[in-house]
Amino acid sequence: MIPVNKPYLPAFEKYTKYLELVYQKSWLTNNGPLVQELKARLEDYLGVKNLLPVANGTLAMQLAYKVLKVKGNAVTTPFTFIATSSSLAWEGIKPKFADIDSQTYNLCPLKAELAIDRKTTAIVPVHVYGNPCNVEAFEKLGQKHSVKIIYDAAHAFGVKVGNRSVLSYGDASTLSFHATKVFHSVEGGAVIFRNSDDYERALLMTNFGINTKSMSIEDIGINAKMSEVHAAMGLAVLDDIEFILEHRKSLFDLYNKNLTGCAQFPQWHKESTINGSYMPISFLNNEQSDFVLQKLQDNGISARRYFSPSLNHVDLYMSGNDGACSISADLALRTLCLPLYASMSELDVIRVSNVVKDALA
Repeated sequence: MIPVNKPYLPAFEKYTKYLELVYQKSWLTNNGPLVQELKARLEDYLGVKNLLPVANGTLAMQLAYKVLKVKGNAVTTPFTFIATSSSLAWEGIKPKFADIDSQTYNLCPLKAELAIDRKTTAIVPVHVYGNPCNVEAFEKLGQKHSVKIIYDAAHAFGVKVGNRSVLSYGDASTLSFHATKVFHSVEGGAVIFRNSDDYERALLMTNFGINTKSMSIEDIGINAKMSEVHAAMGLAVLDDIEFILEHRKSLFDLYNKNLTGCAQFPQWHKESTINGSYMPISFLNNEQSDFVLQKLQDNGISARRYFSPSLNHVDLYMSGNDGACSISADLALRTLCLPLYASMSELDVIRVSNVVKDALA
């Protein structure tokens, strides 16, 4: 069986060496030394500042909304994982959907601007599959309309636009370190702020709003802290990140070589690097997509409709959304993500590719 995804596990001995440090200090949480080390190493590796490790990627988004005082509604994409919208709704912010670009599969800046109204305080684009949005256009939109730009960058670990980390754009960018991601800490995440003052307030909020130096309560907070045990896994995975990214990129390239001309792929940002987060492929219609999916399953291969359904068709989020995101709705029905993970072999990619090509033939 070839799964659609498989978490990367570093050598057990490497992980336990980090865990030994946890046991030596008996420091399990509350911004421990391993969390501090992970923060420093991630900032250095990713080329960013003001990175705050947290317990998961959803909390990262919620912290960004709180710190940046997002309220009313936020314009976002319906072609994404549910957490992008549910984190907004959980904070009492209405997700207002705008359609995506048919080539990149990312939120369309022109359509996002049309969706802005007097209650809009933020735009929340997603770097879908690790493919950077039109970050320059969204920067201009934020300035023009005085709205915050908060990127859901859950798929974009290590991605650069030119020589600049894609995570350095916007007022904030959020990452997920869930087990299925390119880089993970089993569960975890991070939020990167443009401004250091925003970072400092978020740091306070992650620990119930308590200033640990004065032990005074200075803000309304929550428990969003990353534990030392999770940071240990993050550090062990980070030790191997160059291999992970290089191998995933090579598998991504091999898929493209084998399947170009058979189906449609998202058009990648021309100046971006590729981290091989996912292997999306779109077919002519829903029927063809269903047929390929069944053929893959018949051959012991898992694939996933990612993302389906288009979130503007989910009952919980339809109120006030006119359902006119036709491109997202269409792609949600005919897009599959093929297997791609760090322990996958080139022979596995060839096997999957051959089943897809045979199905289409």
